[in-house]
Amino acid sequence: MRIILAPMEGLVDAPIRETLTRVGGIDRCVTEFIRVTHGMLPPRIFYKYAPELHRRALTEAGTPVAVQLLGSDPEMMGRHGARAVELGAGQVDINFGCPAKTVNRHKGGCVLMREPELMYEIAAAVRRAVPADIPVTAKMRLGYDDRSMGVACGQALEAAGAAEIVIHARSKVDGYRPPAYWEEIARVREAVSAHVIANGEIWTVEDYWRCRRVSGCDDVMIGRGLIARPDLARRIKASQVGRDEPEMTWAEVTPLIAEYAAALQTRLEDRYVTGRIKQWLNYLRQGFAEAEELWPRARKLREVATMIACLEEARCERAA
Repeated sequence: MRIILAPMEGLVDAPIRETLTRVGGIDRCVTEFIRVTHGMLPPRIFYKYAPELHRRALTEAGTPVAVQLLGSDPEMMGRHGARAVELGAGQVDINFGCPAKTVNRHKGGCVLMREPELMYEIAAAVRRAVPADIPVTAKMRLGYDDRSMGVACGQALEAAGAAEIVIHARSKVDGYRPPAYWEEIARVREAVSAHVIANGEIWTVEDYWRCRRVSGCDDVMIGRGLIARPDLARRIKASQVGRDEPEMTWAEVTPLIAEYAAALQTRLEDRYVTGRIKQWLNYLRQGFAEAEELWPRARKLREVATMIACLEEARCERAA
């Protein structure tokens, strides 16, 4: 009954993986996708997206991190899968789920679900290139134009040797609009023997149990829900053993944001750091009334120090 932190391009980077896995409850993470085109990428690119490779592909909290690749050239995907393992990856994941227009326009991500045969070739090439003891996994949606391709694409990935298939319970056209079609994940799960993991629209402990019941999946992947409520995985784990875990307070969240900012400053210029903090704060508005109150002021700030001071001031005001 694992909980996996979803890859979210431009947000779920190494610093936020460190922050959230320290909070607890997360069993595995997946990197933002590494885009594979025609030439071999140097090791520094792998380390940029997955600095955990320097620590046996583990976060500081000891949570395993899979390296995700995105591309449409089977040979190059295979070569990069092998390179990832050479650099220390313990799992290679393939992205067939990204709905971004720029990615799809260059024949990457979810658009490949229009071609199950090519999905098979890509996954099979990575499976052949990677040692047998290293799992090759994949993430997909239910389809591109509609939700009719889930079973065909799932079967293609299973035939190629994918050990696990994460399914986001929407098509590309559905985007991220509610609802999530967990019942369609159940159709794919019943059609393949590969392990299927449910993903999409899990914001609460109650959503988690409902998703498991409808999809029939034991394991789930959570993205936005964990960004909005950093303790969601920990509370889900408690619920699995019949225990109630108190919800994290805003006073407990603000130090996490400060730690995240400090880690980002070792990697990015300040103007990018404030952008990442605002992204996280925007999601936190869905989980905390305090973040909603703070948002109009925080969104105008440009300096990291000013942003952190604003968060601390708001926390002290609440405490008073």
